[in-house]
Amino acid sequence: MSKELIRLVGCSMAFDDELVLDNINLYINDSEFLTLLGPSGCGKTTTLRIIGGFTTPTAGEVLFDGVRMNDIPPYLRQVNTVFQRYALFPHLNVFENVAFGLRIPKTVEETSAAGKPVKRKVKLPESEIRERVLEMLSVVSLKGFENRRITELSGGQQQRVAIARALVNRPKVLLLDEPLGALDLRLRKDMQSELKRIQQQMGITFIYVTHDQEEALAMSDTIVVMDQGKIQQIGRPEDIYNEPKNAFVADFIGESNILDGVMHEDYVVEFFNRKFKCLDKGFAPMEPVDVVIRPEDVDIVPVDKGQLKGTVTAVTFKGVHYDTIVDFKGYKWLIQTTDFHDVGETIGIVLNPDDIHIMHKSAYSGMFGDYSSYSEEYDEIGDVTLLDEEDEEEAGHAE
Repeated sequence: MSKELIRLVGCSMAFDDELVLDNINLYINDSEFLTLLGPSGCGKTTTLRIIGGFTTPTAGEVLFDGVRMNDIPPYLRQVNTVFQRYALFPHLNVFENVAFGLRIPKTVEETSAAGKPVKRKVKLPESEIRERVLEMLSVVSLKGFENRRITELSGGQQQRVAIARALVNRPKVLLLDEPLGALDLRLRKDMQSELKRIQQQMGITFIYVTHDQEEALAMSDTIVVMDQGKIQQIGRPEDIYNEPKNAFVADFIGESNILDGVMHEDYVVEFFNRKFKCLDKGFAPMEPVDVVIRPEDVDIVPVDKGQLKGTVTAVTFKGVHYDTIVDFKGYKWLIQTTDFHDVGETIGIVLNPDDIHIMHKSAYSGMFGDYSSYSEEYDEIGDVTLLDEEDEEEAGHAE
């Protein structure tokens, strides 16, 4: 079982009477890759700065190994930071950039012969500096680059130098504030794999800030989804994607069709005037709910075999699949499929129970996706073409 390393207890932060963090409670384990994910202004960078000691919360506690750290400055915490702008020294070569922090004398406290505490400055031996720098350059795949000038490196190589410089002091925690934001798409994807490899090899805690859902899903052990200064959901990438807790999380993590529905009973939900089987339970009878259907989970079938049928209104080629917009008489869904369908074509769709995810209504209901809040409007959508259950059974027997 992983050991808890950091805990935030009731942390809040306000700037000029504007609350940017609202009662954040979070723990982070040793050797964990945790990502703070959310849109601009959600409070993720402020949370990172509180952990690093660059900002003191207006309320709450920051604990490292159970010790309160609110008033401990950054340089006395076992934490280093990598920023989006790498802040490398252009007049120093790669070796000296990485070695910079090691050359700063450390203050140690000793006891004198008279029994009194004495502080003195201690420098690392040059041999140890060289050994540790070369070790870090090997970890970040820059072995042999010691004498290169910073201006001779690509963006990805400069970032690796920044990571090596942050790790060479052997911190317990590395904070990364959108470090891949300045890289192009291909290099960014390559660096995602590199960061995960480095974290696993070093065995230390990475706390990563991003607004990019793909980065979070690809690298993280744990994702913390934030919005409006609050934590919306914490979980493994698979759980966050497959079991979002509200419409914000469902919309922010991947593409989603979010519909209004009613939970009749355990494992039975109604939307579009039709009952569907699902895998969810524990809702009140006839409780209004949000229904999430991921675009890649929708199966397109011939019209006579579909549970619903609609008209293709737009198709966009995305390389590995087509983004297909289907209009169910005024209500549009996004469907991702490897098969091409012409605009104007009428198609059927089938939803299996594990394709449907049910969420409680929240403050975000009605704010995301092509849907409106549950009302009598759905009773009036008679022009949504549905196959009744008898027709569906006949279609099934015809197979």
